[in-house]
Formats: sequence, C-alpha cells, structure tokens
Amino acid sequence: MSIEAAALDQWYVIDAAADIPRAPRRNRLLGRDLVTRRDADGAIEVATVAADGAPGVRLTVRECYGYVWTTLGAPVRDVVDIPEADEADRQHVVCGALAVNASGLRIVENFLDMAHFPFVHTDILGAEPHTEVRKYNTEIRRDVDEVWATDCEFFQPQAAVSATDGIMTQYIYRVASPFVTLLYKTCPLAANRWDVICLFVQPCDPDRCRVHPVMFIIDPETSLTDLIRFQQLIFLQDRIILENQRPRLLPLEPRAEIPTRADIASVVYRRWLKEKGLTYGTAERRATA
Repeated sequence: MSIEAAALDQWYVIDAAADIPRAPRRNRLLGRDLVTRRDADGAIEVATVAADGAPGVRLTVRECYGYVWTTLGAPVRDVVDIPEADEADRQHVVCGALAVNASGLRIVENFLDMAHFPFVHTDILGAEPHTEVRKYNTEIRRDVDEVWATDCEFFQPQAAVSATDGIMTQYIYRVASPFVTLLYKTCPLAANRWDVICLFVQPCDPDRCRVHPVMFIIDPETSLTDLIRFQQLIFLQDRIILENQRPRLLPLEPRAEIPTRADIASVVYRRWLKEKGLTYGTAERRATA
C-alpha cells in the first residue's frame, strides 16, 4: 500500500538518543521496518530493512531535544522549533516511549481535548463540578502551517508535580505537524513564563504507535524521577481511553462523529489533515484501500 507524501514528508521521533546501542536495533515507522545503530564514532545511523532482512536505504537523521528524528520522505521544513528547550533554567524531562494500540492521530486529538480532564485525570488535571470547557480560539496559521488553540483555560486540582493547590490553568495548544503537538501551560513557579509539554508520536502502523513525551519545565525542586512518574501516570490514564475508542483510526468525515463546542480544536485539526491530503492513520484510508 502506497503512503501519501503528506505522511512521508515529515520528521518523526523514533527513539531517545541515549537509548540507541552500538548493536543494530529494530524499529518501525509508517509500516516499514527500520534498523538503528551507532557507528564506530558514536554517530547514529538509521536505515530501512530490505525484504531479505539486510539493511536497505540509509535515512537522513537529526538529533534534537534528546531524540533521534528521521524521515521516509523529503520534508520541506526542519524539525519543529522549540525555543524554550534552549533555556538553561528549565528541566529537560525525557519521559520514555509508550506503546499505544491506536492511530497516532487519535493521540494528538486526545491531547487537544480538555473535556476529559475531570473524568479521566480526576483530582489531577480536573475534577467535578469544574467540567465546563470555556470558549477558546483556534486557527490554522498559514505562514507556518500549524494548528493553534489559544485562550484556553481549565481548573486543575494539581497542575504540576510541585503544585499544592488547585489553580485556573491557562493553555496554548500547538500542532506543529500531523504527529507532533505541544502544550504551553501556566507555570506555577514563574507567572510570566510557560511550561512546555510535547508529544512526539511515532506511527508504527496505521493503528499502532509509540508516543515519546518530553517536558521543558521550570521546576528546580522536583526530582527527575518524580517528574517522569507524573507524566507517565497522565499518559497511561489516557492510553486506557485511547485503546478503547472505536474506530481506532481517526475519521475525517464530519458526520462520522458528532463534535460539541469543546471539540473545536479537533474539528480544525481534522480539517487541516484533510487539506493536506493525509490519510495515514485515518478511517478514510482503510475505506479506500
């Protein structure tokens, strides 16, 4: 089955750089087997795997934000720019890779959804009776080809590991590519700055992916272990929901799932994907295969 350029011509994280051994290691991206390894000089190599199991085409590699990025196509832009990653006083928290039996697009869409906070992340990211998703703004920023949701806010009982009281948390969502999304949120320890949480999604197959969460946050008090544990707890709660969604692939047809006012970011995200002609991980791809 051929894969459209909108999926091929993207940068994807396939592993944390620190986890790449010298011995060849199998990986997978967009339905294709890959092999990664370090050469004698310590440089990371990524190649496709030929039908006979031998290394095939050598792929372009970037090391950025603690991760190995590669592509099966010819991206017109470089890896997503995250200026906060260069700020020396932030903790750079690589949270490990988590496997999910769902479309990678479902992962991104779930990340944009505030309505599930009180019911899935109870007493952490939300709690009853604070269930209202207030009106927020969404747009496709044509100059950078990204989806943004701004002026988002939600009451959170524990907005961060270091938080001791509930606060009204401000959010900005940014979808930098179909499988890369970022959240800028209120920083409890620095009122004039944002904490940054990213999900780098690796679509292994249309309905199976690995998710690589990373945080760039201002929190000198909390240990790295506790920060990783907190983020993994949040995502593992999401995984239960994601793996039980049907269909596993993301429908792009507007009538397939009925959105509410709270789903406006999802509506714009799906519209953006359709504009790009991206079908990998969507129900439309299965229907036309």
